[in-house]
Amino acid sequence: MPETPETETKQQTIARAVCAAVGGRENIRKAYHCMTRLRLELKGDITDDLRQRLAAIPGVLGTNVSGTELQIILGPGKAAAVTDALQALLEEAPAAAPPAASPAGTPAPAGPATETNRPHIGDGKALHDAIRARNATPVKLFFKRIASIFIPLIPAFIACGLLSGCLNVVSKYDSALTASPIYGLLAIASSTVFWGLNIIVGRNTAEEFGGTPILGGILGALLAHPDLAHITLFGAPLVPGRGGIISVLLVAILGTWIEKHLRRVIPEIFSLFLVPLLTFLLAGTAAICLLQPLGGLLSDTIGTAATTAIGSGGALTGFVLGGTFLPLVMLGVHQTLTPIHAELLARYGVTILLPVLAMAGAGQVGASFAVYLRTKNKRLKKIIASALPVGIMGVGEPLIYGVTLPLGKPFLGACLGGACGGAVQAAFSVGAATIGISGLPLAAATDNIPIYLLGLLTAYLGGFLATLLIGFEDPVEG
Repeated sequence: MPETPETETKQQTIARAVCAAVGGRENIRKAYHCMTRLRLELKGDITDDLRQRLAAIPGVLGTNVSGTELQIILGPGKAAAVTDALQALLEEAPAAAPPAASPAGTPAPAGPATETNRPHIGDGKALHDAIRARNATPVKLFFKRIASIFIPLIPAFIACGLLSGCLNVVSKYDSALTASPIYGLLAIASSTVFWGLNIIVGRNTAEEFGGTPILGGILGALLAHPDLAHITLFGAPLVPGRGGIISVLLVAILGTWIEKHLRRVIPEIFSLFLVPLLTFLLAGTAAICLLQPLGGLLSDTIGTAATTAIGSGGALTGFVLGGTFLPLVMLGVHQTLTPIHAELLARYGVTILLPVLAMAGAGQVGASFAVYLRTKNKRLKKIIASALPVGIMGVGEPLIYGVTLPLGKPFLGACLGGACGGAVQAAFSVGAATIGISGLPLAAATDNIPIYLLGLLTAYLGGFLATLLIGFEDPVEG
């Protein structure tokens, strides 16, 4: 492996170490990131030994496997920086040599041999992987692909959502400021993500399902074209934007399917002209006549169901949702909620689900703090001390895989804390103008900051007290 330059940044060092650990650039098929994770698609298998090498890299908070995707948990900001550094290595640097293999016949370390059944730190990953493996059904993998469409949109939602939250605070502090031109411009800026949402979602959907991205983009734009309002079809005027992003997902997926089949039957000499034209006309016709009304029905159902459930169920609904979200994360079912959050944002400007579900992470913070006070295991104390700050900022993976899940009972305490906090958020119908963030930073994007903070403190306290009452078996050293 080439010598590391003296001027190399910390992110470049991590990227170089990751590249070497996975077997060099030749083994990396694709590299991208979300808010907290570097996501890799590898040509080779994802082994326990590989994950151990990655976990040993300074700056790596943990690893996760979702289907065929390797996720390296780095934290907000760092994930994007390390991904950029890795992309530079993939494009310019020579191939990194894979690390030397373990001596033949040497089994991977499986933890210290002991006759006790007391838990060991790190057992949570194995349990998590086993659960995910049993639940990697085609339906859940499909929803994972749907969620991948929205991951690139999260920074835009965060930027606009936080700006919208700040404007809400300003307007409540001094309503006269809302008449100023600067406030007006900032208000326009805070809603910008929704003006291009159809095009971006259409493009990302087509790319995710193997079609031509720009064809998905123009199909999404067609559904939101303002001149549709001047057209009457089957005795009823068309409604621009009807069905929101649900309609866009449907038409972009259909367009990709049509495009793939057309490329098989149209001679290559005519493919350049006929495939895009026929794809656009056929998918566009289906969109206007069938998929947009269907998407509208689904969109209305989702919006009504979410608002009615929380509006009528109140604290009880919030208690159930907040208390069951961590198990849903472990099962991978939470992937289905990403497009629902985006749809609620597009329809109402806020998602009332996110503040409730974000309380699950807050419950983990409280539960982990209780473990910190009670445990005599020095290594566990060190893990909690380093992971609590990022947990408060909404990055919960280090706590869930390093503390609550391996110990078992604290995981239940975290769920109870999340349930208590979720009850507070739902009782007051707190909404968030963004997705992709949680914990303390989400407060700035909510429409009721004091109540959100009250719910956050309730989740902290609930997780803390529940874990103290339930207790846990202190892990052995080693």
